[in-house]
Amino acid sequence: MSKLLLKAKKFPLSSGVYLFSDKKGEILYVGRAISLRKRILNYFQKNIDPRIAEMVRMAKDVKFQKTANLLEAIILEANLIKKYWPKYNVKEKDDRSFLYIVIPKGKFSKPIITRNRELKKFPSSSAHIFGPYQNYRLLSNALKIIRRIFPYSTCPINSGRPCFDYQIGLCPGACANKITAEDYQKNIDNIILLLKGDKKGLMKRLKAENPEQALALNHIQDVALIERSDFNNEKLGSKDIVKRLECYDISHLSGKEAVGSMVVFTNGLIDKSQYRLFKIKQAPANDDLRALEEVIGRRLNHKEWSYPDIIILDGGKPQVDYIFNFLSGHLINIPLVGISKLQNDKLVFSKNTKKSFKDLAEINKSTFLKMREEAHRFANAFRKKFSLI
Repeated sequence: MSKLLLKAKKFPLSSGVYLFSDKKGEILYVGRAISLRKRILNYFQKNIDPRIAEMVRMAKDVKFQKTANLLEAIILEANLIKKYWPKYNVKEKDDRSFLYIVIPKGKFSKPIITRNRELKKFPSSSAHIFGPYQNYRLLSNALKIIRRIFPYSTCPINSGRPCFDYQIGLCPGACANKITAEDYQKNIDNIILLLKGDKKGLMKRLKAENPEQALALNHIQDVALIERSDFNNEKLGSKDIVKRLECYDISHLSGKEAVGSMVVFTNGLIDKSQYRLFKIKQAPANDDLRALEEVIGRRLNHKEWSYPDIIILDGGKPQVDYIFNFLSGHLINIPLVGISKLQNDKLVFSKNTKKSFKDLAEINKSTFLKMREEAHRFANAFRKKFSLI
């Protein structure tokens, strides 16, 4: 057994970045991982890509740097690639196709994803540039997570009308003159610190100026990124990965009134303080799909409520497909899991859901079933004890 393999078996199971180096100490390759040990062990399997096999043969050492979550690993990986420009990261693809985040200098700016060949449009004197990154979908998801903590505007500035993103807490309100340029810039400066990898400096600043953002930054969840990764053995139920689960059920009471229930699990535990009942106001009678859309739409309008990491629906493919299209239409990316009673409580997923996420959900099926039953119980037995929204 090689020394590298023996060393790899002692790597932690936490997220982070790993660096292969040759006999001269030069960095050959930088990569990221949700589980460092599992990822590195993959490099010693048979029938791996010839380019990877060549890199492993040349490597004489492999080291790692732990991170608090996958998002930080993505940022650190890019900064290390920029620092070392490793041979096998460059060899992996045409460097013109590498991705960068550009934040132009000026009022009400926003992060933009661009490719290396387009960087000439953004001189370094007039923009902050971060990268290179290697996966567009992963980078796009990372920005969505960052935006939930540090909102920024993608809408026309001072248009006079609040945009939908403002209503769900992603836009700070530059569209409707709800925020000053100075306060807006604070969020952009925080994003810049985060992308630079200066979490220590960022946390010091946030603890003094915005403790809520500091708390959110310390509780970034990997679940929105996992389905874009190359791992399928993480535990969705872990407190380190998923913080908030929401389950929805539409109930018809006494054959007349319809209500939608929302139950919440926080860190794997029932959180009754977050439960809500919605009286159906607009959806036609007996139209559960429209009722579900109304409930979730009204829920998302409450920007003071944290976004769920996963939404569980009491229903099968029709419900999942309908809500997936509704969320996609509003550019909202929250993983969906349906529970089909007609198929013996089979878990149902939206289109293009990765196998890795399906595997993760199956591991936690018992939790989802418990939430579904809790949603039934709440709607039917406790409706009169809670004010309708």
